[in-house]
Amino acid sequence: MMNTPLPHGWLRDGQHLQRSDRFPTFRDALHFVNAVAAVAEQQDHHPELLVRYNRCSVRFNTHDVQGITQSDFACAALVDALLQAAT
Repeated sequence: MMNTPLPHGWLRDGQHLQRSDRFPTFRDALHFVNAVAAVAEQQDHHPELLVRYNRCSVRFNTHDVQGITQSDFACAALVDALLQAAT
């Protein structure tokens, strides 16, 4: 497992980086999911996404190594940038 510091709001969940955020509405949560999907496609690194009404959880890991890699941290930073732009 890497010793890279976790980005703000992210937790280690076993072999995953994970965060969960609340949005004002279901539609806002879906807009966020679509923005994350665009980043994931661009990076060719796809997270697990879970939407529950106005909450969205994002989990990254690298399946090839069954753990967390620099790609996961890079994508987490890009997700953080999406959240910063939304506020």
